[in-house]
Amino acid sequence: MATLPLLTMTEALPGFPDHRDYVLVTADGDGRLFWLQSMAPEGPRFIAVDPGTYFPDYAPVLPAAVCLDLELVDPAEARLYCLVTVPAEGPAAATANLRAPLVVNPANWRSAQVVLLDGSHPIRRPLRR
Repeated sequence: MATLPLLTMTEALPGFPDHRDYVLVTADGDGRLFWLQSMAPEGPRFIAVDPGTYFPDYAPVLPAAVCLDLELVDPAEARLYCLVTVPAEGPAAATANLRAPLVVNPANWRSAQVVLLDGSHPIRRPLRR
């Protein structure tokens, strides 16, 4: 099970003000699913995906202020992850939030969840291909 270095959120995720330090842990053998796990013992854990795996055309424009905050020299170097919701109907109905990706600068591991102003990216896009 591979993990990435400690991700430090520049702002806490909505609803979790006391949690800013996370790791991304692969949740499957092929690296398509990840756990975004708080470092706090009782902290939250979310399912995340690399959107390029499921949505190859996904290429959001990152706001300049986010790039500055994350110290991203080139926005193309950012790693993007989308949080996944699995509804009561089960995994077959899972959706990814393309409107608010987690943006990670791999040079310093600073990260932030960014709400995109571009309305073309849905909050709930089915993961099924």
